[in-house]
Amino acid sequence: MSSQNGKYTLEARNMDIYYGSFRAVKGINLSIERQKITALIGPSGCGKSTVLRSFNRMNDLIPTARTEGEILFHGKNVYDSSVDPVEVRRRIGMVFQKPNPFPKSIYENIAFGPRINGWRGSKTDMDNLVEQSLRGAALWDDVKDKLKESGLSLSGGQQQRLCIARALAVEPEVILMDEPCSALDPISTLKIEELMFELRRQYTIIIVTHNMQQASRASDYTAFFLMDEDRAGMLIEYGPTNDLFTNPKDKRTEDYISGRFG
Repeated sequence: MSSQNGKYTLEARNMDIYYGSFRAVKGINLSIERQKITALIGPSGCGKSTVLRSFNRMNDLIPTARTEGEILFHGKNVYDSSVDPVEVRRRIGMVFQKPNPFPKSIYENIAFGPRINGWRGSKTDMDNLVEQSLRGAALWDDVKDKLKESGLSLSGGQQQRLCIARALAVEPEVILMDEPCSALDPISTLKIEELMFELRRQYTIIIVTHNMQQASRASDYTAFFLMDEDRAGMLIEYGPTNDLFTNPKDKRTEDYISGRFG
């Protein structure tokens, strides 16, 4: 997958997503800028998570789902028949709403992904990768003396950072986060937001959030979605976060972020 446009990592073009005959989102055009944090906001059911999962073909795992239009990753359509979805998911990683560590040791949580992707390095190389991934998720100092303990023994916030470290271990370019803080307390939430700022130096991040304060604090760009009368999600407004929150162009955006509906 060669890069055609240095500014954007991902571009959705005229994208419609269906579950069976139901059109869940329609006419999405969205360009995701490299090494920035983009937040997807909007009321429940407006297609934010569906759009997020389309970027790394996670919707393929739902039997009735199908995607029309294109998603370009470095200029190549990820839905092209020649593209391996497993490779797409390696390069575009995902962190889910609820922390979901594997029922394995902290070390094995990190090592698992590289191994199934054909890791060829030595034990020392793997040790280094585990440490580097945990450092990348700001978790190393918390767990360096208990790498053999279960990932499930960690607190909720630590488990979510372990899942981020697990995503980093396969060296993605993009990290998708589907409401990664919704199950966390405010202090853990702040740690995840601080971590996102660190990760942005190296990765492109797309986050779905219901939390307006989080979107305004933690993202560079914001996309606002709503449902139309047929209950299909559509993109209403997209731009730099500061502009969208202080001077929205669409009355519906202003109503939503000021709490007048949704």
